[in-house]
Amino acid sequence: MERAVISPGLNQNYLLFPSRAFSTRLHSFSSTRNLSPPSSSSLKLHHSSSSSSVLSSVINGGASFTRCNAVLSNSSSTEVSEIADIDWDNIGFGLKPTDYMYVMKCDIDGEFTKGELQRFGNIEVSPSAGVLNYGQGLFEGLKAYRKEDGNSILLFRPEENANRLRNGAERMCMPAPTVEQFVEAVKETVLANKRWVPPPGKGSLYVRPLLMGTGAVLGLAPAPEYTFIIYVSPVGNYFKEGVSPINLIVENDFHRATPGGTGGVKTIGNYAAVLKAQSIAKAKGYSDVLYLDCVYKRFLEEVSSCNIFIVKDNVISTPEIKGTILPGITRKSIIDVARTQGFQVEERNVTVDELLEADEVFCTGTAVVVSPVGSVTYKGKRVSYGEGTFGTVSKQVYTVLTSLQMGLIEDNMNWTVNLS
Repeated sequence: MERAVISPGLNQNYLLFPSRAFSTRLHSFSSTRNLSPPSSSSLKLHHSSSSSSVLSSVINGGASFTRCNAVLSNSSSTEVSEIADIDWDNIGFGLKPTDYMYVMKCDIDGEFTKGELQRFGNIEVSPSAGVLNYGQGLFEGLKAYRKEDGNSILLFRPEENANRLRNGAERMCMPAPTVEQFVEAVKETVLANKRWVPPPGKGSLYVRPLLMGTGAVLGLAPAPEYTFIIYVSPVGNYFKEGVSPINLIVENDFHRATPGGTGGVKTIGNYAAVLKAQSIAKAKGYSDVLYLDCVYKRFLEEVSSCNIFIVKDNVISTPEIKGTILPGITRKSIIDVARTQGFQVEERNVTVDELLEADEVFCTGTAVVVSPVGSVTYKGKRVSYGEGTFGTVSKQVYTVLTSLQMGLIEDNMNWTVNLS
């Protein structure tokens, strides 16, 4: 039986315990393939060459982005490179246990020790952990894509996720890994689970970093210890409709966030708060809920886990970031891509009346990327958009963004990180 790798300095209360069934599967698999995690010393960083250009003429500019593309290569001859044998055409958006997760711990001094890969499995924490008692927890989401060569893997803007986590940690009185620690941890985790990255065009590897107050605390106070974990899962489309238009209902009674609260950070409590309204909406046949501001109840905020955009006369508008709306990385990327395509993009207050008069409506997020909205229902009135597919504008920005993410066009934005 294989043993879980234990990170130096990781308290016994926070060890990973793989389930018996999963440990058995790993043991069986390892009899024919080496599943040892790649050592940090075997990872080399170098600059990437330009990716093949299929639609290079549609991307312009990018001079303001100065970060170089990075390529991580594994020199170990025993690295598992095969693609997992699962039904890639029907993976959906759900958790599938993979091989490894990354664990790094921080004591009360605020410094994170060097983390290590461990077998994917359950964790143990004190029942008085800060995350369980007072919700002191943050999470992130990003994706890895397999390029058409079948071997190279692309990450999309991981530094943005690292910075957003750090901003959220400051709001929640938590220490956070540095940007460099975050990005290197993501790279190691993806490479260790490389066989779970779907074939080109079949989906992506969803990467979920978590930052939690795992130290024991009884009175209301920041936890004395923190744990940073990254796990991954192969995924397909987030909505069951796939890339077909979704149907939203505008929520009047429940609110996702309030001014001065935590709506602008990716803390765990924000998402539990939307489950009731979302469940009611789905029971009525809607895909998701669109929330309004809690003060005037007339300005758009966001969908449960997506940002919202409207298009009117080829002008793209989206609610501005002002503390109650999550600053989505896909949202930010779509704005930049749209402007390179010659569209006027406005970040401002957008009213529900403007939504009902829009030519197109679409959502953006890491999980959905870009999802066209087929209809919106507000106070019993249903308004439909398009002909049951992408609108002209949303299709254009979706094509460019996904082509960048999958390495189908040259990355003049310097947004992708190439793992080989």
